[in-house]
Amino acid sequence: MNEPLRVVSIGGGTGLSSLLAGLKQYARPFPDCGPEQPLVDITAVVTVTDDGGSSGRLRRDFDVLPPGDIRSCMVALSEDEALLSQLFRYRFSSGRGLKGHSFGNLFLTALSAITGDFPDAVKMSCEVLNIAGRIYPSTNANVALEAILADGRVVAGETKISRSKLPIREIRLQPRVAQPLAETLQAIAGADLITLGPGSLFTSVVPNLLVAGIADAIRSSAAMKAYFVNLMSQPGETIDFRASDHVRAINNHAGGPLLDCAIVSTTKITRAMRRLYAEQLASPVENDIPALREMGLEVYEADLLQQAVKVRHNPATLGALTYQLALSGRRHRTAKLHRLATLKKA
Repeated sequence: MNEPLRVVSIGGGTGLSSLLAGLKQYARPFPDCGPEQPLVDITAVVTVTDDGGSSGRLRRDFDVLPPGDIRSCMVALSEDEALLSQLFRYRFSSGRGLKGHSFGNLFLTALSAITGDFPDAVKMSCEVLNIAGRIYPSTNANVALEAILADGRVVAGETKISRSKLPIREIRLQPRVAQPLAETLQAIAGADLITLGPGSLFTSVVPNLLVAGIADAIRSSAAMKAYFVNLMSQPGETIDFRASDHVRAINNHAGGPLLDCAIVSTTKITRAMRRLYAEQLASPVENDIPALREMGLEVYEADLLQQAVKVRHNPATLGALTYQLALSGRRHRTAKLHRLATLKKA
């Protein structure tokens, strides 16, 4: 139990970076950290299908993987007060060709051109920022998303998928087969806890599971597998989705049951905030806990809402809960490996 707890967090967007920002506090010695409180070894696996904003422009202009989500994760795992972290967050507000770009995105694009390899550029950038962990793109292939809608129409591109008005039947990659990094599979195999989400279900979480071998690696791992259920539905993606619908979509795209537990928020969202989001056709996700348990999941309930102008998960609460899950995951993993060893001897 004194060895670092190995956590692999899979996703993208603001949801993953929020979790990482909270979890990084446990990657270095923290107050009252005794021998019974091991530190956390963090690996983030990040989707690379973004085609909008700064990332989309760089992707089209330089044929590079979209750097935005990875840059956000690097900043989340870096020291907040560091000048380099502020520099990576800096976004140009003007300038021909520069407006809208963040320095971190430009840095990753330039370093990728110099090294000739995007994962190497990510690794070097992480070293520059001295981040508390490792970050891997889910694949080094230049992939795009396609969605099959409820009426059978196919919508291509993450941006267009997010704007669609009809329910999504299926998400797939284009090209269909994309290989993961060997380091990703190794981290998954050795993890105590694997987390999915929070974040956009069909454009941040599911795309990682479509990369060849990742879903099977998660299923085969002795780690505990946890899903952080979103707080709000997302227009164009998960309108009227309950918590169990999120899990069902994950299982369908992963080729079968994948998760051990689901984490839902007990925080009541204010009426004023509900009205604000209703204007955008978004509403709080219904936590149908009995349905989750019928699916064989253990359910954890916690006050996860951050008090802010937008409905967001609280990074500190996410980090603390993830740490406790990792402790449980270590026991879960140890017990599972012991049972397998016993079966082999028999």
